[in-house]
Amino acid sequence: MAGSTRGPNDPRRRERILDAALDVIAEHGAIKVTFRKIAEAAGVPLGSLTYYFDDMQHLLTDAFTRLADTVSTRYGALLEATQTRQEAEEAVVEIICGKVWGTDRDLLLSYELYAFATRNPEVRDVMRSWMQASRDSLARHFDPLTARALDALVEGFSIHNSVDPRPTDREEVAAVVRAVVDRHH
Repeated sequence: MAGSTRGPNDPRRRERILDAALDVIAEHGAIKVTFRKIAEAAGVPLGSLTYYFDDMQHLLTDAFTRLADTVSTRYGALLEATQTRQEAEEAVVEIICGKVWGTDRDLLLSYELYAFATRNPEVRDVMRSWMQASRDSLARHFDPLTARALDALVEGFSIHNSVDPRPTDREEVAAVVRAVVDRHH
């Protein structure tokens, strides 16, 4: 990578490697990731990866943790800004219909995270922490069962809307969110 710094003078190298790992996962899928592909995408020597990460499992766990933290922060910020239950309902609709995922890439990466987590206990812990953070954000305004239902709704609508030729629109999503909240209050 032209003009990049090396070694200890490159404090962002580890983060660059993790971002590159997520890019490679998005392009090829988690099961086809290699150290070589990540090093090339990050513009760093292959040896840098083994300096920062013991093995591929460690690297993927940290990369998926980075993804979860990024999306969870956006998700939580929308709910933190709300004062009333109605505002919280509107925030849930925004999480589903807006850009809390950031990009289609992040949504695709969340699919990879789910699939990879089914076979990897360390990554399953990342998934569980992400789910708990989402539920904790929702629990500021809703009881635990409603928070759990809304979190599942966020995940389900996000997945379905990404592949559905006629995604559920904002008004329909708002009606479903309202129905879930009303049912539990």
